[in-house]
Amino acid sequence: MTQVIDAEPKHRRSRARRAVIVALVMLLLGLGALAGGSWWTVKHYLGKIDRMPGVFPTGEPPAEGKGGQNFLLVGIDARSDLPTTGKGAKGPVWEYGAQRSDTMLLVHIPADHSAAYFVSLPRDSWVDVPGHGEAKLNAAFSWGGPPLLIDTVQRLTDLRIDHLAVLDWDGFKNLTDALGGVDIPLADGTERHMNGKEALAYVRERKSLARGDLDRTHRQQNYLRSVLTETLANASLTSPLKTKGLLDKFTASVSVDDRLSDGDLLGLAWDLKGLRGRDLEFMNVPVTGTPMVRGQSTVELDRVESRRLWQAVRDDDMAGYLAGDREVDQLAEHPS
Repeated sequence: MTQVIDAEPKHRRSRARRAVIVALVMLLLGLGALAGGSWWTVKHYLGKIDRMPGVFPTGEPPAEGKGGQNFLLVGIDARSDLPTTGKGAKGPVWEYGAQRSDTMLLVHIPADHSAAYFVSLPRDSWVDVPGHGEAKLNAAFSWGGPPLLIDTVQRLTDLRIDHLAVLDWDGFKNLTDALGGVDIPLADGTERHMNGKEALAYVRERKSLARGDLDRTHRQQNYLRSVLTETLANASLTSPLKTKGLLDKFTASVSVDDRLSDGDLLGLAWDLKGLRGRDLEFMNVPVTGTPMVRGQSTVELDRVESRRLWQAVRDDDMAGYLAGDREVDQLAEHPS
C-alpha cells in the first residue's frame, strides 16, 4: 500500500505554505525593495546567489515535457567547518565521498504558473545509479556530485531537470541563529524553540525515528518551513537593516546552476507573484515500504504509482493527477 507522510494539521500547512511561497518570491526579487527599493539592491542580492558550473550530465537528457519547468532542490550535509554554498563558499559543494544529499525535492512549475508542486525524494530510496548499480539515491551525489545525481533522477523519473539549487544545512544553521532561533512543530502537536545547532541535530536524526528516512524527510520540511516563516516575519519595512542581514545569511546558504540567470530569477518571481498558499502542493513520492537491503535501511518506491506521478509532471497535468482517485495512507512522524 502506498505510504505518504503528512502529519501537519491543515490550518498549519496553509500558513506554512503561504509563508514559503511569499518568502521564495521575495527572495527572488532580492527583497531589496523593503530596504530601499533600488535596482542596485535587487541586483546586489541576486548577485550574491552563487552560480555552479558543470552541474548537468553530458548525456542526452530526457525529452522535454508538454510544458512547465522542473527544478531539483538539494540539501547537502557536508559537516564541514567551511561554507560550501553561496558566494562566500570556501569548501567545495561536492568532493568525492564527503557530502551527502540529505534532502531532494523535485519541483514542477506548470506552464501557466498557476501552482507549484514539491515532490520529496527520500535520500534512502533504493534506485539504479548509473555506472554503480543499485544503491541509495543520496549515494549518487556522494559518488558523482550534481551531474550524477541529476542523471540518476532523470533516469528514475524520465523527466528533464531544467535547473538545480543546492543549500547547505550548515548555512541554514547560521540563518537560524541570526533569526534568534525558530519554533518547530513536533509530531505531538507542540512546538519547540530551537537554535541553529539544535535544529541541525533535529533534521539530521534518523535512527531513532520509527520510519527512518521518511520521518526525517518530514522533519526537514518542518524545519525549512519554520525558517522561511520566521525569515518572512522578520523582514519588514520598519527594520531594513535586519532585513538586509537576513538576506545576507539566506543568499549565502544557496547555490544554483549557472544556466539560471538573474533575468531568469526575476522572470520566475514575476510569473509566480499571483500564487497563494492554496496553489502550493507538497507531497512525497509514493513508496511501498522501508525494507532492509544488503544490511541497509532503504525506502522502496511504488513503481506503478510513481510512473503515474512522473507522467502527470511530463504532461504538465499535476492538477489532474491530484484530483484523481489515489489510495494513500496518512502517516504521522512518531515523537522521538
